[in-house]
Amino acid sequence: MQLIFEQIRTGGDRNFGYLLADREARQAVLIDPSYTPEVLVERAVEQHLQVMFIVNTHGHADHTNGNDKAVELTGAPVAGHRGLPKPPDVLLADGQELAVGALRLRIIEAPGHAEDHLVVYEPTYDLLITGDLLFVGKIGGTRSDADARTEWESLQRVLRAVPDTATVWPGHDYGVRPSSTIAMERKTNPFLLCQDEESLLRLKAEWPTFKKQHGLK
Repeated sequence: MQLIFEQIRTGGDRNFGYLLADREARQAVLIDPSYTPEVLVERAVEQHLQVMFIVNTHGHADHTNGNDKAVELTGAPVAGHRGLPKPPDVLLADGQELAVGALRLRIIEAPGHAEDHLVVYEPTYDLLITGDLLFVGKIGGTRSDADARTEWESLQRVLRAVPDTATVWPGHDYGVRPSSTIAMERKTNPFLLCQDEESLLRLKAEWPTFKKQHGLK
């Protein structure tokens, strides 16, 4: 199979990092290697892959704190939004595609949880790496109503941009399972069931009570 795709637990607050590669071209990217970049690099080395980029979904420390070690081990440039705390070597912007062998990683800007937030979509295999925008059964936290409104718009953009068959691969293991699909999230994620921004804001405000009532973690 041409695709290599591994979801790897990296420590921290149930963080996930990802190895995504074209086996035939032997080219790979590491996405959010965070606390244990050595593990992702080891998996790449074991499969004789050259790491072409280290991609960050956003600049929060729990997603970027492994960058320096990953660069040291691979020599690969860091790719991310221009707003990352440490400017990336390769700028990624909305609509851009990052080539990894025959794979094309499509970038969607998705601010709200963080101003510099991106999601990464690989259309051939319907892979959607969502960072902290969308979790299984939840969405990313926001600091203000304004940020929550921005997050709502980002979620709607992503839902319009990818098919229901897309698989969802989040930045943390916060749900009842480590991955999902857009179709499943549309049906079961209470935040995606909100009809408008105001409903989303109410749910965020009532979330501790909602979780208790529905037995959620």
